[in-house]
Amino acid sequence: HVQVVESGGGLVQPGGSLRLSCAASRCIFSIAAMGWFRQAPGKEREFVAAISWDGGSTNYADSVKGRFTISGDNAKNTVYLQMSGLKPEDTAVYYCNARISLLTYLKDYWGQGTQVTVSS
Repeated sequence: HVQVVESGGGLVQPGGSLRLSCAASRCIFSIAAMGWFRQAPGKEREFVAAISWDGGSTNYADSVKGRFTISGDNAKNTVYLQMSGLKPEDTAVYYCNARISLLTYLKDYWGQGTQVTVSS
């Protein structure tokens, strides 16, 4: 089974920066894309950013454009989310997603989540 493990969450002051990492292991099949989602208390999980493994194209939620940068290391099956200019509304549990290409269909795998708290 594919394992997805996040790291790098924590407490940061408004305006600060934080970098999240996520590694996908035990991938027998190829990764199609990896991305980040987040869920704040009382809210639904929402898309943050994603990167395709073939070509490296990226996509961002409007709320994080210009502040967050997603990047990937194909050799390590690892994706990073560099977050800067953090705001209290960025506080959430951040989940990593790995979309695996299983020959004829795609399957999503999720990490356990890492807490990001933006507060003074």
